[in-house]
Amino acid sequence: MTLFQRRPTLRWLVPLLAALVLAAASSVVGVLSAAARGGLPERSAAQLLVDVQTARLSGLSGTIVQTADLGLPSIPGVGGDGSSDMTSLVAGSHTLRLWYADPDHVRLALLGSLGESDLVRNGTDLWTWSSKQKSATHHTVPRSDARTPRSLADGSPLTPQQAADAALRAITPSTKVSTDGTAVVAGRSAYELVLRPRDSGSLVDSVRIAIDGETHLPTRVQVYADGHTDPAFEVGFTSFDPSTPPDSVFAFNPPPGTKVTESGALDGPDRVPDPRGPGLADPKLVGSGWTSVVLTRLPAGATTDEGGPAAQVLQKLPRVSGSWGSGRLLRGTLFTAVLTDDGRLAVGAVSPDAIYRALAR
Repeated sequence: MTLFQRRPTLRWLVPLLAALVLAAASSVVGVLSAAARGGLPERSAAQLLVDVQTARLSGLSGTIVQTADLGLPSIPGVGGDGSSDMTSLVAGSHTLRLWYADPDHVRLALLGSLGESDLVRNGTDLWTWSSKQKSATHHTVPRSDARTPRSLADGSPLTPQQAADAALRAITPSTKVSTDGTAVVAGRSAYELVLRPRDSGSLVDSVRIAIDGETHLPTRVQVYADGHTDPAFEVGFTSFDPSTPPDSVFAFNPPPGTKVTESGALDGPDRVPDPRGPGLADPKLVGSGWTSVVLTRLPAGATTDEGGPAAQVLQKLPRVSGSWGSGRLLRGTLFTAVLTDDGRLAVGAVSPDAIYRALAR
């Protein structure tokens, strides 16, 4: 069994970094207004932020396309374009279908060229299904349970709403927020809100959030790396219907030939798996805003696995060292990560030097 198989946290490192980049994005409201193009009335950045935070969702359905080009080496066990495995969302381009009626009735389908993976919440029933594996798992959950999955186990945003929520979670002076006119997303007019870090030390150039002009829901989020003209990460609707789907959409019946596993009730903390993986230490934050660095420690022995393809990728990463120790360096367009020989992991949307300084503290 490879390191990435035994420690799922490492497999989810890439999408976790994307989520951290967004979650660390703090913002201050600008006074610029969106130009009244596309038939939409003029709205300031402050008004758009209020619109997003007060929007009420009564139901929707649509198709979402998510793309990630983070400048990373190929990671074994993680699918590329067209895969229907949920782990494939860390790279390439992928298509999802979303149906939402209320917190107790949600369906998400990841569509691939060779299959489909679904997550279905219907009242107290929670199903996961893989057509490729011909397997389904059934859980029971309390109604409106706060633990209902709203994103991947690693915290990576699946929908524009999740990505926008992460980016707008905090309002502080570390970010300049402005507007950039309007756009057309899924055939609908939308405002564009732009977040830019004030600190030049961040690898993030900007985060652009498209806000539907009618519903005020985020319909697209694009994250641009410094010095790049194409988004490194994007999630957005290509079709969008703000009406409540019929109940039949959420009635899941396993197809013939499907192996069904009854997992029982998710009714206690002991039944809810820790998304960080077993043994991963609580993270520590060094710095603030867009240039913050997250430090954690992997379980003992997590970096000593040998022979597997994932471990071989880790061994091919360049070695680095300093007063903080030594380890392996992983650089992407949006982040830098260092895994030290003694099991520490440091991640941030900053340069390697900033990571080294955080490790030395």
